[in-house]
Amino acid sequence: MQLEHVRFDVEDAVGVITLDRPDKANAQSPKVLEELDHAWNAADEDADVKVIVFQSTGRHFSAGHDMTPTEQANARPKWQADRHYDWETRRFLHYAKSWREVPKPSIAAVQGKCIAAGLMLCWPCDLIIAADNAEFSDPVLYMGIAGVEFHGHTWELGPRKAKELLFAGDSISAEEARQLGMVNRVVPLEELLPATMALARRIARQDSFALRMAKRAVNHTLDVQGFSTAVDAVFDMHQLGHARAAVVNDGRSSVLAGLTSMKRKARDD
Repeated sequence: MQLEHVRFDVEDAVGVITLDRPDKANAQSPKVLEELDHAWNAADEDADVKVIVFQSTGRHFSAGHDMTPTEQANARPKWQADRHYDWETRRFLHYAKSWREVPKPSIAAVQGKCIAAGLMLCWPCDLIIAADNAEFSDPVLYMGIAGVEFHGHTWELGPRKAKELLFAGDSISAEEARQLGMVNRVVPLEELLPATMALARRIARQDSFALRMAKRAVNHTLDVQGFSTAVDAVFDMHQLGHARAAVVNDGRSSVLAGLTSMKRKARDD
């Protein structure tokens, strides 16, 4: 695959996936997601890689899905419930779940804004290191939807904070995310990549099979508690939100209608 927005490099047994679309605040077009999936697969298959680091360039980690009208018109099929369900299953839910299941330890390095689908880039990672300027949010209730396609909210934040984040559409700081257990460490912005790479190299000194089993043990414990079942069920609720929003908006995409609402909120704030 010809990569335009993503880089994959290997440094000292660490595979570094870099999302490089800073002019768009690292917003995720379908092409970006395909390139990211290609990079994750390359890291998984590379025998020299023991640990994966996911980072992005520029001021912000990711502004979420690319919701510009041109991108939406070109990328998504004309709205029909069954086609939309299939499209988002394959491109959003499947990617996030498969990245979580890559057997090698992974670390996300997050700076600036991490909005909505930006969470679907860092949550599949095993560890999250955040810069002290990082902010996390999922304001998609403005689209009539109960949260992004991969519902890690309740597991990452706890039920009450998850509800507050979704209900109010506000953001939480890096330090608050650390206190809630979503983020492992908070470091000054200029130390984000060095601190992440230092941790990755430390982990890479461990036995590969032991790392794989340790990751499997924790993920399996979460799944026994219902994580994957809940993610799949809430994805269907997400699709119900899309369908209802399309009716309310006379067939207009809930994404585009929601973008108008979000811009209005930003002006009001």
